Amino acid sequence: MRAAVKQSKQATLDNLPKAPKKETKAAIPEQKKQIEITEISSDTKEDELALKIGFKLSPSKLSFSKVNAELFFDGQKLNAVRISIPQSPLARDDFEFSSVLDMRGIAAGPHVIKIEMYELWNSGQKLNCATKEVTVDYVPVRREDKLIKIPIVKSVAGTGLEVVSDSEKDVYREIEESMKKESASKRDDW
Repeated sequence: MRAAVKQSKQATLDNLPKAPKKETKAAIPEQKKQIEITEISSDTKEDELALKIGFKLSPSKLSFSKVNAELFFDGQKLNAVRISIPQSPLARDDFEFSSVLDMRGIAAGPHVIKIEMYELWNSGQKLNCATKEVTVDYVPVRREDKLIKIPIVKSVAGTGLEVVSDSEKDVYREIEESMKKESASKRDDW
C-alpha cells in the first residue's frame, strides 16, 4: 500500500508560508527592574571614614550591565562611580563596594551620607533610581587618643630571687661537689 504524500510548494515572494499560530499561555507578569540599597555602614579610622555600601539588583543581575552610584556628604556631591555588573549565571544578585573618605579638617558630630544608585539611559535619563541616607556620628580618632594612659609593667627586679634554708644549702653544696668529682674523674690526665 502506498501512502499519499503531500508535496509542498517552494516558497516564493508571492507565496510565503504562514507562520504557525502560537498557543497563548497565561501572561506571566514581568517584574520591574529595581535597585535596592541594602546597607550603608561606616568605620572611623584616624582621619578617615570607611564606607561600605551593599545593594541588590532584581529581578536578576542579568538585567543590568552598568550601575551608576553617586555619593553625597552633607548635601554636597562627592563622587560618582560607574559599577560594571558581571553577567554570569553563577554570580549573585547582591553586590557591595566601598569608599574611603579623607576626613582631615571635618568637624566632629553628625553628618548625613547619601548614596544614589541608578541605571543611565542613552538619553541621559536616570532609570531604576534608588536612594538611601544615613546619619553618621563622626568622632575623629587621634593618635593621642590611642596612647596608653597607664604604663604597663614589663618586669619586676628580684623575681629570680629565692630564699633557701640552711638544710637546703647543704643539699645543694653536696650535689655541686659530687658533680665536680664526677667531671674530674672523667678527665684524662697527661
